[in-house]
Amino acid sequence: MRFDRAPWALKCAAAAGLVFLLAPIALIFVYAFTTEEKSFQWPPPGFTTKWIGVTMGRADVWQALGLSLKVAAISTGIAMVLGTLTAAAVSRARFFGRETISLLVILPIALPGIITGISLRSAFSLLDIPFSTWTIVLGHATFCIVVVYNNAVARFRRTSAALIDAAMDLGADGVQTFRLVILPNIATALLAGGMLAFALSFDEVIVTTFTAGNQATLPIWMLQELIRPRERPVTNVVAMAVVLVTVLPILAAWWLTRDGQHSEGSEK
Repeated sequence: MRFDRAPWALKCAAAAGLVFLLAPIALIFVYAFTTEEKSFQWPPPGFTTKWIGVTMGRADVWQALGLSLKVAAISTGIAMVLGTLTAAAVSRARFFGRETISLLVILPIALPGIITGISLRSAFSLLDIPFSTWTIVLGHATFCIVVVYNNAVARFRRTSAALIDAAMDLGADGVQTFRLVILPNIATALLAGGMLAFALSFDEVIVTTFTAGNQATLPIWMLQELIRPRERPVTNVVAMAVVLVTVLPILAAWWLTRDGQHSEGSEK
């Protein structure tokens, strides 16, 4: 059924669903420019852009932002390597327990975040590993790997093995085959998986709470500011930035993979 021929009731239901999902996010943008400093009221008494300048001048915001970007970048890099290698092994090799390994790989993202956080904290305590940036990275890598793996394994399975065989028959070695045949076919899937992994790592709260110690990533900083607020609109300015940083990679990932989705649907 095409949407332009759908009943009005269905259109209204879809519109209501979008409003329900997006209205709270819109309030974040509205309250980032309110003149009220200590509390939120509707409608806002006035609008100002001064909170953007105040936020830019807060050293604690920049410190938290720097840690979030560092953790997200490193976690995504680890996920790109391990997720791609795992996807290649599962999709291209035949061995006993392959499906079990595939299930175990995606298990961390299927489990509640609090379970992952508690298990990692217990492991760090047992091994006497002090909390640092690397403990946060290890925590984030557990679910970032899954995101990259899911994108890569789907693309590997749609890539014909005949292309690899043809490259080998023409004298290409393993490195040349990967660089000239495999990588061009999986590049957009890897890039999309990396962008999604970065977005998930950047705004992760639960796992970070158990692995950060006294450090504060940007989402943790926001949570602390909500509990002990100093300037409420500053928190909303930061939240607005997080929304933009998170949404843009997701939109880019969707744009990169949309052709594969259309072609897959056309084959059915």
